[in-house]
Amino acid sequence: MDEEYDVIVLGTGLKECILSGLLSVDGLKVLHMDRNDYYGGESTSLNLTQLWKHFKGEDKPPEQLGASRDYNVDMFMMANGSLVRILIHTDVTKYLNFKAVDGSFVYNKSKIYKVPATDVEALKSPLMGLFEKRRARKFFIYVQDYDENDPKSHEGLDLTKVTAKELISKYGLEDDTIDFIGHALALYSSDCYLDQPALDFVKRMKLYAESLARFQGGSPYIYPLYGLGELPQAFARLSAVYGGTYMLNKPECKIEYGDDGKVIGVTSVGETAKCKKVVCDPSYLPDKVKKVGKVARAVCIMSHPIPDTNDSHSAQVIVPQKQLGRKSDMYLFCCSYAHNVAPKGKFIAFVSTEAETDDPKVELEPGIKLLGPVDEIFYDNYDRYEPTNDHTADNCFISASYDPTTHFETTVNDVIQMYTKITGKALDLSVDLSAASATEE
Repeated sequence: MDEEYDVIVLGTGLKECILSGLLSVDGLKVLHMDRNDYYGGESTSLNLTQLWKHFKGEDKPPEQLGASRDYNVDMFMMANGSLVRILIHTDVTKYLNFKAVDGSFVYNKSKIYKVPATDVEALKSPLMGLFEKRRARKFFIYVQDYDENDPKSHEGLDLTKVTAKELISKYGLEDDTIDFIGHALALYSSDCYLDQPALDFVKRMKLYAESLARFQGGSPYIYPLYGLGELPQAFARLSAVYGGTYMLNKPECKIEYGDDGKVIGVTSVGETAKCKKVVCDPSYLPDKVKKVGKVARAVCIMSHPIPDTNDSHSAQVIVPQKQLGRKSDMYLFCCSYAHNVAPKGKFIAFVSTEAETDDPKVELEPGIKLLGPVDEIFYDNYDRYEPTNDHTADNCFISASYDPTTHFETTVNDVIQMYTKITGKALDLSVDLSAASATEE
């Protein structure tokens, strides 16, 4: 282990594995260590026996749930947009098979509806009355036709100055319509975006519509066959191909600093590997992070799809904060044997949200109710941390904990920002998106 590396990465969670892969592709010498003896950290996939042990402390799940090995119960979830670009940019697509997620839904006025993403779908959607449909259709056409480099398409609006709220008011849309557009299409988790320049809002809506068109499915999302636990491993493989070194089961990784306060290496079991920079998750540097929140989550095993989702074998339902009188959105995600994550006839559903009280079970109840009868339910909550250190002073680059969203955009944004801080350059994600294809039935 007594070698010198450009970067040592601690933890094999998804963010750390993506960064390890990207930095190795860039030609940096990377050592990747984890205190666990498995890949994935918090974003690993568990079989049924592991799940039982993790949540119930017993190792014998009931027989009627089927074979343990047929389960891949994820600790995290779904991909769209930037993550797909990173997969293509690094050629990780060759290690993975994806399948489109069947449906994208939103909870509105006590019911679940399919999310309309285009002007044509807006006209068909039962989410809106006749006049509202016409207004929404005009707004969708404006967004579809908007081109940052073509002033003619701007209709006299400078979206770097006009706020999202001002843009929406020009089309006279109702509050419930704004709610599903902002949270289920543009994927904002709060309403702060309304007072910010509208350009990001319009770009997010375009990303959703383009992703939807690309995968020809009922949603803009894709999900890896055999579950998300495949993702960290695929990036680990990529890193190894480019000369990265992996060491699992390395207890007590201690980060060492020089007299100037900058990192000089990592010691484990009496051996020190030298390095210039360290990348890690918050658990490796607890004194350089602060708690910013808590995620509450339920994992459910069911024998049916989520009701009112057109019998979709995989679906996301976003429940905007206002619909439940909360400060943060709730996310439901369901997948099944169609994605090789459960035995035939079984479905796995996740309900997650930012915890706002000390009783996450009660908070998750409105989401769990939407699932219908469940065979088994596991409750989980974890603290969310963000770095407080100055990375220019110590050369430690710490990822933020995963938030409750199920679509990965926030995860990837953190990775892209960290990449720029580590390398001093922007990550080029201008790729041919047709290289990613989702497998057919």
